[in-house]
Amino acid sequence: MSGNVTISGQTPIDPMPIKKADDPVSAALKNLAAMRLEPFDLLGRRNLEEKLVELVLSGPPAGPLHINAGMTELAGALSQVDTRDLNVVVFGGGTGLSNVIGGDSRNSAWPSNPFSGMKEIFPLTRSIVCVTDDGGSTGELLKDLPIVAVGDIRHVLLSSIRKQKLKEQYGINGDRADITAHVLHSLFNHRFSIRPASAEDLVISGDIDLIALPEAMRIEIVRLLEALFVDLRLSVLLGRPHCLGNLLLVSSIYQYVDKGLEVSPGKLIKGIEYLADLTGAIPSAVLPSTTTPAHLQIMYANGVIVTGENKSAYARRGTAVDRVFVEFTADPFVPEEILESIGSADIIVFAPGSLYSSIIPILQVPGIAEAVRKNRHALKFLTANLWVQKGETDLVRDDPKRRFYVSDLLHAYHRNIPGGVKGLFQLIMLMGFQNIPGSILQRYAVEEKVPIYLDRGRVWEMGFIPVEARIFSQKSLKEREVIQHDPEALAKAIRTIWAARSQLPDSVTGVLPSAYDMEDTLIGAAAAQPNELYRAILCRLSEVCNDRDVCDAVVDIVWRHRDIPLKHLDYMSGVSLIEEDAWSRCQEWDNVFSFYDPEDGLIKVRQDIFLKPDRFEVAFLVALGQSLLGNYAASKKMVPVEDDGDTFGKVFQLILRDQDGRRCFFSPFELSRFLVLARMVPSTTNKLLYTRLINGSEDFTPPGLLFGLMYAWYLDNRFADHIEYKMAITEMAITDLIPAQTRTLAQRRAEIDFFRGVVFGHTSPLFDERVGRGVLNDE
Repeated sequence: MSGNVTISGQTPIDPMPIKKADDPVSAALKNLAAMRLEPFDLLGRRNLEEKLVELVLSGPPAGPLHINAGMTELAGALSQVDTRDLNVVVFGGGTGLSNVIGGDSRNSAWPSNPFSGMKEIFPLTRSIVCVTDDGGSTGELLKDLPIVAVGDIRHVLLSSIRKQKLKEQYGINGDRADITAHVLHSLFNHRFSIRPASAEDLVISGDIDLIALPEAMRIEIVRLLEALFVDLRLSVLLGRPHCLGNLLLVSSIYQYVDKGLEVSPGKLIKGIEYLADLTGAIPSAVLPSTTTPAHLQIMYANGVIVTGENKSAYARRGTAVDRVFVEFTADPFVPEEILESIGSADIIVFAPGSLYSSIIPILQVPGIAEAVRKNRHALKFLTANLWVQKGETDLVRDDPKRRFYVSDLLHAYHRNIPGGVKGLFQLIMLMGFQNIPGSILQRYAVEEKVPIYLDRGRVWEMGFIPVEARIFSQKSLKEREVIQHDPEALAKAIRTIWAARSQLPDSVTGVLPSAYDMEDTLIGAAAAQPNELYRAILCRLSEVCNDRDVCDAVVDIVWRHRDIPLKHLDYMSGVSLIEEDAWSRCQEWDNVFSFYDPEDGLIKVRQDIFLKPDRFEVAFLVALGQSLLGNYAASKKMVPVEDDGDTFGKVFQLILRDQDGRRCFFSPFELSRFLVLARMVPSTTNKLLYTRLINGSEDFTPPGLLFGLMYAWYLDNRFADHIEYKMAITEMAITDLIPAQTRTLAQRRAEIDFFRGVVFGHTSPLFDERVGRGVLNDE
């Protein structure tokens, strides 16, 4: 070995005498000599984007003074980049979007730091909000008004208020701006369940100090509050449990609607902009993804469809989500303001949030995904979720047994967004869990919160750049041991990457599967306006339910289960509660304590069951399902199978009522299909006769009860353990080793197909054409 050994940035060292060419020390020195230690190697991250973000968020690492000085200079330059004139668009919904923009404005701690996040580093930030929410106060509003869901808009609007705008607009100092944010937090988040007598009563009940607001703001807010009591279109809202911020937003919108309930797109936007400007946000800070009311539909891997974002959130199907759809009440309309904002954006960010009920519904609005793709100059980010979410990302579609990775997140987006994810984003922002103490992660694991893991190589292969960084709130971690996105850290990370954008690759070559043409996947026709649907449910059930308490309970059940078509209510003539000591129905087959009586058309429920809301919901749904069969049965009887005095089993005989006297939801063909699925065997000589052989002590569920249980299970699988147990086979890996398993799986899938397509009327080219293929009766 000759010459000097040099390590970049250090003084050459004299060579050591080497006795043998293969000496281990010599080999190690040669390896070191071949290395070139770069300053960025001290930062300990993988790619340039991660190293720069680490430098800005954590400061220069320990090292030689001249390197540290250079690092400090670079960090300062990255932090001083002027972003005031950049147009930024952030997509999302609810808590995730609110937190990114300016902190979660529903959190009780928000008033302590209300002016942080994207809105402060990027003042020209606009949020485009998902409008498929249908729970809580928003769901109550949908019962009365034909407008889009406003809850997430209100949530993000409050997070968007800026100190500088408050100071300039109302001539107040920083302390008054802080106080104003505190009062607005109380105002926007106050909830009530008892009808207030007046606007003053409403304010007092929420302990809201309106006097502390700037006078011009206070005058207008009081006017909007008083309109809730004066405007007859709005006063009806006060009789339901609500969030006051939602009502303020509705009042702001309807001040521009001269008469009637219908709100034009322009007036909806104008009302949102008015309240945003009034409270200290830029007028266009928050925009709905569409002005057309819509709701979410989720199809699970087993073929079941659940309608409603709120319902899907608490559903525990035990099966992976396959696809998501948005069903609109009319041709979806996208305001020009939204498309212009997307087209002119310098930075586009997809906020963290519920995978299937946040970003995907926005990008299924026609025109939005394409507008994002057409903007080729913007820097585009996807902020990955922190945790696996029950009911959404706790199961992987292709392999339900393994954990959920970031690549699975990307595949889910690709599968459910028109045209796939190509061109929508290039950088994936992730929280680095390696800096979180193991004890805290362990506590989260005990609470069944599991991280979404980064599979870096696979993400690169798909054509995206992962950026793992300390974008968690170190204050929350230290003070409350809570792991959550830090809006300020995320904003700084995005600014850093923007500042160094010239160093980024123009594109990363990746492989993605073909994108599905979502235009062919919409389910059914346009949905009814939610308020019209609610009125129809209320009108129909008020006609047949004499007991007000029973009527209210049944209306709530049907409203909650939007998959129930109105025509399903046509076969019941009322709901009757039967005293426990007068209950004479045989409970040989079940303990549901409800049934449909074809003689008088009444759904009959034992009185004590009504006092238990969950039990009553199950009982009502089972009987409602049975009502669709109507008076289909002329006779039912059980005949013993005997030979030489020994009983070997029984035969259940069902004789159908003649078609002329039959009142039933199903056609003769559909009814026959169900009976065959229920393992009833049609007679070859009598088209009205069906039989079922029951061996020995074999369990048996009569067709009517089976239909009712399947009906309730389809709507919510928690309601029928018996059916859930039978359907578990749809989640198993089945081989052809045992042919009976394959036949049983086909049977179960056919049952689900029947209920999805025939009973509940969900049709789409996506669904396998399994129904009508013929199903074997083998269990």
